[in-house]
Amino acid sequence: MDKIIIDGPCPLKGKVKVSGAKNSTLPIMAACLLSPSKFVLRNIPSVVDAHTMIKLLSALGAKTEWLSKDAISIDSTNVNKWKAPYQIVSKMRASICVLGPLMARFKKAEVSYPGGCVIGTRPIDLHLKGLTKLGAKIELKDGYVVAKAKKLNGASIYLAGVYGSTVLGTANILMASTLAKGETIIEGAACEPEVVDLGTFLIKMGAKIKGLGSPTITVTGVKKLHGAEHTIISDRIEAGTYLIGGIISRGEVEVEDINPKFLTVFIDKLIECGVEVKQTANSIKVKAKKNLKPIEITTLPYPGFPTDLQAQMTAFLTTIEGISFIHEKIYPDRFMHIAELLRMGARIMKQDSATIIQGGKLKGAPVMASDLRASAALVLAGLAAEGRTEVNRVYHIDRGYPKIDEKLASLGAKIRRVKA
Repeated sequence: MDKIIIDGPCPLKGKVKVSGAKNSTLPIMAACLLSPSKFVLRNIPSVVDAHTMIKLLSALGAKTEWLSKDAISIDSTNVNKWKAPYQIVSKMRASICVLGPLMARFKKAEVSYPGGCVIGTRPIDLHLKGLTKLGAKIELKDGYVVAKAKKLNGASIYLAGVYGSTVLGTANILMASTLAKGETIIEGAACEPEVVDLGTFLIKMGAKIKGLGSPTITVTGVKKLHGAEHTIISDRIEAGTYLIGGIISRGEVEVEDINPKFLTVFIDKLIECGVEVKQTANSIKVKAKKNLKPIEITTLPYPGFPTDLQAQMTAFLTTIEGISFIHEKIYPDRFMHIAELLRMGARIMKQDSATIIQGGKLKGAPVMASDLRASAALVLAGLAAEGRTEVNRVYHIDRGYPKIDEKLASLGAKIRRVKA
């Protein structure tokens, strides 16, 4: 098991390119199950979750082949299974994305209840509600979601829940409804760029979809879909993470190959802090000024502040004098990183789904990663901390950040990966 060692503080400086969006890649790969066809996907990030999805598709009968370091072909012509096994699904929550495509194609599916990051309860009730509305009969049996339908019919479906819209739920219902008879109207749909990316791919496959990027998506079912080629959008969360790396280390970093419109509220909050931000059509550059100011953040569904950047921003705010507040409105239990930041000298108090952060200085310490984004937050904290930080269990970070140690080293970080 690897660990990452950082000797800080080490101001970052330079340019870094982000990879394809993990949260686009996984449902788009799953969408290839919808049609017995061949597909080519480009800008695939080399992360563990992408390789896990490849294993899942292969287990269902698809043939996959890497065409280059970031391009893959998927041939789903001979897919003849509709049971997604626990051994694979338990490793990655996004495995649930095969449920919709399998139902659309075979009118039956058995998918193990999903696993993934331990960041609190993330139920799939809205996924099941949507499929039921389309005509599926669903039961939970031996840890599996077992779904069957004689046929799928279009319906009006409301998908927003207590904590807002469901991204993967929207993806599942969007995919299932492409082959349902008639019109499906998804109200309370997720507006994330990754959902738009999936919808764009489905349209290339022959789907009829309107309203992508809005809370109301209309899908007119078609009889069949076909193969397509697609380039995945860049990862806005990876981009945000490296931008925070630049400012938490009090350096100057430019992230390339990212659309700033994907991070509007995040950028607003950086500017509110006093960070100097420069934008082009496909890049964002940040520079930390001396007198940074504490702020208040509330995570919300897109286009609000991303919950996937909450842990990283928490680490940053621990380095700013004064009191900052973060309100977590998406996953109220997503605070696994706090205990480890406290080991580094952070002063953070948790109250229900909010944190109160008293800024100061961080000191290096051995810490333990608990989930994907918490891992990134601890690495960022190590860039600002005095002394050596050892981040253990970094297999979590490999699920979503391709070669993070190499990218940070290229920016000047004193960082290395070693066998624990």
